[in-house]
Amino acid sequence: MKIICIGRNYAEHIAELQNERPSEPVIFMKPDSAILPAHNPFYIPEFSNDIHYEVEIVVKINRLGKHIATRFAPKYYDEIGLGIDFTARDLQNKLKDKGLPWEKAKAFDGSAVIGDFLPKAHFEDINAIEFGLIKNEEWVQKGNSSLMLWKIDEIIAYVSQYFTLKIGDLIFTGTPAGVGKVSPEDELKGFIGNQKMFEVKVK
Repeated sequence: MKIICIGRNYAEHIAELQNERPSEPVIFMKPDSAILPAHNPFYIPEFSNDIHYEVEIVVKINRLGKHIATRFAPKYYDEIGLGIDFTARDLQNKLKDKGLPWEKAKAFDGSAVIGDFLPKAHFEDINAIEFGLIKNEEWVQKGNSSLMLWKIDEIIAYVSQYFTLKIGDLIFTGTPAGVGKVSPEDELKGFIGNQKMFEVKVK
């Protein structure tokens, strides 16, 4: 399986990091070794002093597909979850300044938290999913999939023009505004609506 991530998919997050608004989805990848094992703490890596949380809706692919039309994209997933794309922001900024790929800042071991999944039928509207992140009992991120620049079905269609999607592949769909630094002993809890999807302790 592979983890496909979409960057810069919420306008307010683009603004908070002073990035340029893209004309098409920004794609990067994480290897399967990036997945933080369930119930394990997240250990801040030695190579960064500025690890940021980024909570994101995650889509799990359920069938093989390539060159998928947007109107057919709903057939390729039946579960939606929540995760964190941990980012070494200091390292990412250095790489961006040099025009280099982001993988060292985005794809390191443990950088992908994957919480529980809910059946697609659970949602009245896939394009109006409320979600968010609590750090140390305080809301730090709140988002809604209605604010995505590219909606879930559009992302699947776009990605499938470049990569064959396989059963079990995960797509991180981008983070809303409110990203910030984690420190040892922080506790992070992710929610879709009122339902807790994951809980992670930082070490």
